[in-house]
Amino acid sequence: MSQVHQPTPHRSGRSRLILLVLVAIAIILAIWGIVERSAHYSALTSEADEESKPTVSLIQAEPGPKVRHLNLPANLAAWYQAPIYAQVSGYVKMWYKDYGAHVKTGDVLAEINTPSLDAQYEAAKANYNVVMARYRLAVITADRWAALKGTQAVSRQEVDVQAANAAAEKAQVDQAQHEVDRYVALENFKKIVAPFDGVVTSRLVNVGDYVNAGGGDVNSRGSASELFTVADMHRMRVFVSVPQDYAAVISDKLRAKLTVPQYPGKEYQAEFLATAQAFNAATRTVTTELTVGNDDQTLWPDSYATAHFEAPGDPSVLILPENALLFRAQGMQVVEIVNNRVHLVDVKVGINFGTTVQILGGVTTHDQIVANPTADMLEGQEVRVQPPTPGYNEATAMPRRNVPNPHDDTRAMPEDNSPSPEAGARQ
Repeated sequence: MSQVHQPTPHRSGRSRLILLVLVAIAIILAIWGIVERSAHYSALTSEADEESKPTVSLIQAEPGPKVRHLNLPANLAAWYQAPIYAQVSGYVKMWYKDYGAHVKTGDVLAEINTPSLDAQYEAAKANYNVVMARYRLAVITADRWAALKGTQAVSRQEVDVQAANAAAEKAQVDQAQHEVDRYVALENFKKIVAPFDGVVTSRLVNVGDYVNAGGGDVNSRGSASELFTVADMHRMRVFVSVPQDYAAVISDKLRAKLTVPQYPGKEYQAEFLATAQAFNAATRTVTTELTVGNDDQTLWPDSYATAHFEAPGDPSVLILPENALLFRAQGMQVVEIVNNRVHLVDVKVGINFGTTVQILGGVTTHDQIVANPTADMLEGQEVRVQPPTPGYNEATAMPRRNVPNPHDDTRAMPEDNSPSPEAGARQ
C-alpha cells in the first residue's frame, strides 16, 4: 500500500494567512475605491453647484461730482455770411475775386454783360424824352388857354380840360422817370459787389456762364446756386444743441471752451450770446448760441468743434454706472447682494451723465451693488462674488492719465444732436 502524505500543520496555517491577507487587501482596495469615487462625486457635485451660481463683481454707489463736465458737439458759423446772387440776366463778362480773397465793402467781385438790359434801358430813356416833350407841349397849351380864360374866345370848360391834360402828361413823365430809375438800378447790378468786409468763401461762376436774374447761376442739373459767398469772420457764432437735462445751466454767464480737430491742444474761450428758449420736439435739445473771437482767423465757417461746459454738481446725490441698472416692468432696479443672495431694489434715477446716472433714492453708499447684472437674475438667487482684480475691475480704481473722467458727459451728436436712446428711456 502506498502512503498518503498529509500537509503539515505549519504549511496549512501559512497558506491560510496568505489568503486572509489577500482578501483583506482586496476589501481595503474596494472600500478605498468606493470612498474615492464618493468623494470625487461629492467634489464634482459641489463644483457644479458652485459653477452654476452667477459670478458677480460688486460696486458701491458714490457721491455725485461737485462739478459736472459736459462735452457737446458744436457748429461754427461766420458772424455774417451772405450768398450773392445775380439780379440781372446775362453772361459773366469777368470775375475779379477768387476763393479766400479778402474784400472790402463795395469791392467788385464780377461783371455781367447784359445786352438785352442795355437795350431796354435805352428804350426807357427814349420813352422818357417822348413823354417829356408831350408834357412840355401840354404845359404850353394849358398856359395859352389859361391866358384866354377871361375872354369870350374860350369857355371855362376848355381851359380846365387843357389844365387836366397837362397834369396827366406830368404823371406820364413821372412814370417814365421811375422806369428809367429802375433800369439805372438794374444797370448797377451788372457789377456784383461785396456787401461787407470779409472773405470770399466760394466762387461758383466762370467767364461766359449764363446767370439768371434773382436765381443765381443755373447749373447743369437745372438748379440755381449763388455766384459768390462772402463771410465776415472777425468773430464766429457757435451753435450748440444743449440737452434738456442741462438747460438749467444756460444763462448770460455761461462760458465754454472750444476745441477743433485741426488744432489739437488749443482752446478758444466762448461766451454766451443767445438761446432759443424752446426745445426741439424731435431731439429734446435747445439751440444755444455762443460767440468766440477770431482775430487770427484760424476758425472757419461750417467747422465742427467740441464745446466743453462746466456746471455745478450735487455731491449729496449718489451716482452709479449705467450698466448697474436694470429696466424691468417694475421700473428701474439695481441688484443688491445680501449674504451672497440677490435682492432686487427699486431705485429712482435723476440726470443721466452719459456713463453714470444719478440715483435719487433706493440705495446707500454701504450697499453692495452688482456692477453688471443680467436680466435673468431673480430675487433670492444665490451668487458667487468675484473679488476685484487690482487695477482692472476695482470700483475704486483711479482712472489712468489721459482717460476721461467717468463723470464727464461726452455726447456725440448726430447732426441733430439727439441724446442716446438709452438716456431717453431712463428718463
